[in-house]
Amino acid sequence: MNDLEPRRKRATDVAPKAAGNPEGKGLNGFMLDWYRSEPRGLVAKPQRQVLAEFFTSMLVLSAQFKYKPAVGVANYLYWMNGDWSLSLIAPDQWSEERQSGFAGTCVLQRDMTWTIEPSGELSAGSPVAEAIGRFYDAFAESLDTDLTLEEILPFYAGRMPYYQRLYASALSRSIRGAVILGDQTNIRARDWQLLLPRLERVMLLRRD
Repeated sequence: MNDLEPRRKRATDVAPKAAGNPEGKGLNGFMLDWYRSEPRGLVAKPQRQVLAEFFTSMLVLSAQFKYKPAVGVANYLYWMNGDWSLSLIAPDQWSEERQSGFAGTCVLQRDMTWTIEPSGELSAGSPVAEAIGRFYDAFAESLDTDLTLEEILPFYAGRMPYYQRLYASALSRSIRGAVILGDQTNIRARDWQLLLPRLERVMLLRRD
């Protein structure tokens, strides 16, 4: 199972915050990446938007990728051979088989959440839509707990590849910050679950 597939266990290893450094000077390696992945422009958000961004970001970060995503750059999410993969190569540059697995165009935002513009070819019953549906169901199940939303965020997962681990931590810091700003702390994940759409699972791919 992918480390970023939604699960109900509480994250017990919380990565420490980096020390303040407004210009990123004197940082090397991991610390420099940590600084550059610090969420920026955090604001309070409606609960449904928090959920949508949590879901889409988790879906993107469950994909395999070996490069450092950049804010504002288009990335392309594919479902191929039973796995999600993220690529900088657009679907029209791939074979027809690869194009058929195209789920949507993903963009990393300044606050380290991800948005997805679904593929125009995404149709009900297709393998890609079914894969999204299964991920959605697992995501919904992960919220079926009395823990708070902050307590189930993926702050740290040691077995994940480096960039997935880095941006999962950034996502967690972003959502926690938005929840604090929105005075939404201490709300049980099960109460957040009640806000999920019931009829159209793919609608969470879009930002409100």
